Amino acid sequence: MKTAEFNNRLVDAYLELLKKLDPGSKLDLISKLTKSIKSDLKDKRNSFDKAFGAWDKSDDAEKITEDIRNSRNFNRKIEEL
Repeated sequence: MKTAEFNNRLVDAYLELLKKLDPGSKLDLISKLTKSIKSDLKDKRNSFDKAFGAWDKSDDAEKITEDIRNSRNFNRKIEEL
C-alpha cells in the first residue's frame, strides 16, 4: 500500500470518528490542530536557520575575523625522528 493511499484511509477513518463529536469539540480540535501545524512549521524554520549558523548581524567583518582567529587552538605535537 502506498503512503499517500494509507494517509487518505487514515484521514477518512478519523473523519468517521469526528462526525459524532459536538460542534464545540470540533472547533476545539481545529484550534489544537492549527497550533500543532504552526509549531511544526516554526520548528522546521528554526532548524533550517540553525543548520547554517548565521552570524550576529551587529558585528562587522573585522570583528568576526578576529573572533575566528582568536578561537583557534593549535595543539599539534610534532614528534622528533
